[in-house]
Amino acid sequence: MLSNGEPAIGAAIFIPELQVGSTADTTGNYRIPSLPSGEYTLKVSYISLPSLTRKKVSVTKNTIQDFQFEEGDQSLGEVVVTGTMKEVSKLDSPVPVDIITAKFIYKNPVPSIFEGLSYVNGVRPQLNCNVCNTGDIHINGLEGPYTMVLIDGMPMVSGLSTVYGLSGIPNSLIERVEIVKGPASTLYGSEAVGGLINIITKNPSKAPLFSADAFSTSWLDYNVDLGVAFRAGAKAHSLLGVNYFNYQNPVDHNQDGFTDLTLQNRISVFNKWSFDRSDNKQTSIAARYFYEDRWGGQMNWDKSYRGGDDRYGESIYTKRFELLGTYDLPTTENFKFQYSFSSHHQNSYYGNVPFMADQKIAFAQMLWDKTLGKHDLLFGTPLRYTYYNDNTVATETTAQVDKADRIFLPGLFVQDEITLGDHTVLLGARYDYNSRHGNIYTPRLAYKYKFNPTDVIRFNFGRGFRVVNLFTEDHAALTGSRQVLVEEKLKPEQSWNANLNFVKKMVLGNSFIGIDASAFYTYFTNRILPDYDTNPNQIIYNNLDGYAVSKGISLNLDFNFPFPLTIFTGVTLMDNYQYENQQRTRPVLTEKITGVWTATYEIPNSGLSIDYTGNLYGPMRLPTLGPLDPRSSMSGAWSLQNIQITKKFRNGLEVYGGVKNLLNFTPPVNSIARSHDPFDKMVQFNDLGEALPTAENPYALTFDPSYVYAPHQGIRGFLGLRYTIE
Repeated sequence: MLSNGEPAIGAAIFIPELQVGSTADTTGNYRIPSLPSGEYTLKVSYISLPSLTRKKVSVTKNTIQDFQFEEGDQSLGEVVVTGTMKEVSKLDSPVPVDIITAKFIYKNPVPSIFEGLSYVNGVRPQLNCNVCNTGDIHINGLEGPYTMVLIDGMPMVSGLSTVYGLSGIPNSLIERVEIVKGPASTLYGSEAVGGLINIITKNPSKAPLFSADAFSTSWLDYNVDLGVAFRAGAKAHSLLGVNYFNYQNPVDHNQDGFTDLTLQNRISVFNKWSFDRSDNKQTSIAARYFYEDRWGGQMNWDKSYRGGDDRYGESIYTKRFELLGTYDLPTTENFKFQYSFSSHHQNSYYGNVPFMADQKIAFAQMLWDKTLGKHDLLFGTPLRYTYYNDNTVATETTAQVDKADRIFLPGLFVQDEITLGDHTVLLGARYDYNSRHGNIYTPRLAYKYKFNPTDVIRFNFGRGFRVVNLFTEDHAALTGSRQVLVEEKLKPEQSWNANLNFVKKMVLGNSFIGIDASAFYTYFTNRILPDYDTNPNQIIYNNLDGYAVSKGISLNLDFNFPFPLTIFTGVTLMDNYQYENQQRTRPVLTEKITGVWTATYEIPNSGLSIDYTGNLYGPMRLPTLGPLDPRSSMSGAWSLQNIQITKKFRNGLEVYGGVKNLLNFTPPVNSIARSHDPFDKMVQFNDLGEALPTAENPYALTFDPSYVYAPHQGIRGFLGLRYTIE
């Protein structure tokens, strides 16, 4: 029984001494027959508990005494804020939210949360370049620019810096990651079209006093996470985290002359403060500094060749600073002020092509949370300012004069959550004024019906919008030599999305199964896509004269057995296409199927656990260079699988090790076209700039590193340790 009086449906009960167990039924009762009298350890695993709970119980005449979970046993991980900007239980949220806990990330240790999302159903980190290994996050097959990334609810990451914003956040400081699939523009504005990812860091007053996590792999990459929490005076709490990643071991297993993995030297420092106030109001402020030096290219490249055309390398220096905070106003009404600022500077060369960019984003909003009867209201007044400047035609006038791009985006939104017994209706509307594009409106509707304490159905419908900055999103536009043409005044991309979600918990014998199923449909208008085919010397941008669709279904299954085995698996089937000029086209690098799984077995009374994680991606269309290109235009199905063994000691020490990429999968060895001639010095072109087939170049190819859909790292071992002082 839970402390609120509701039955703990599906709770798994296990007695290690006897190796027997059971599962609680819909009334919260359980039965373990033929138990001898005595005193035993009862291990209980429940969906809202952070870990297995141990309780000493007595058995007399086959009867185990009843017990009740205390409030402290409830896991904060089941509380979400991203869907509605309000703290509610995951089950009560009218918007479906996926939760990724730090414990889940530890099942397959990674140097950044960017890679950790590889095992979330419907979410796929996508590498965009074989050489520099920069990438973005795809949600339900939609490209990275359609995903907004938040840190503690603040929009800190956008087009230019997605991979950098997700790298370097110490994993030991992450409380959880909340993922919303589908438009959230009504609350979060532009870029929250395909979905959003909210990285929530730990509360300094509740974080462990000290935490350390360090590991290395057989590829000789090293990752260290450190976290320290301390009090500063009577009312201030601070959390300091440092992440350091280093990889300086050039490897070329596919023998194409290029590094298989980008070399990196990265450090990130994160500091968060919270303050106790007599009125229980919240005040917090956090800052992060990020620096990275990464390069990839020909194996004989070094920094003396940076920017030249003798040996090819892609070298990127990145400096990034972030500031974010929340302040509850000292008023009787519930007013909250939130703010963030990010500064991103990039100094890079792609071969002999320089790209120097500076981006600053300032954001602030006032929130008013007001309850009137059955109406839970939220009002917001956001303001966003974006400054962008680079050395490309993005910020040049016709007179070749440098001109920075500045966009003001003030707005106003209102949300009304109406609760009528087991029925919840959420209504929302937002108005934004873009200094370049004018008025933008985004409505929202959500409905939830709660069948019982564990089973719900949700329906969400809403509009999303995105204001495009072409030159921060397209690698070819940034670094290519083609002329960039914008044939019309580009309108903001708009989408309409519908999502149906069903959650059910079932007890089958002594096992518990959780089901989370969704169907989604997104319809785009004004979608902006680059045209590389009309003229090989140009990249032409215009609004799609037609429409685009992203649709599919997803299913998550959570198995909880009476013995210490838990299994999570998920699959998403999707169909993405664009329709223009009576022709239907599938976007490149969009898979048809995604599958993920995680299995964990704990060996009783040993402190040992085994984690087996994996993913599977179905065929996707690949970016080839024309009809003569010998490379396949479609990928096959591919999978990355890992196994890990962890030993936990009572003093807070954990030692873990295992193998990544058990199947040793890598992409084709010819992923980089003409890797032997990266500056196209031996390519012959016609008057239109098209490559001609010759004896030396029979397939009329040019150097191209964009044919990439999976990491080039093969099988490798890893070993690490964690230490925590609570």
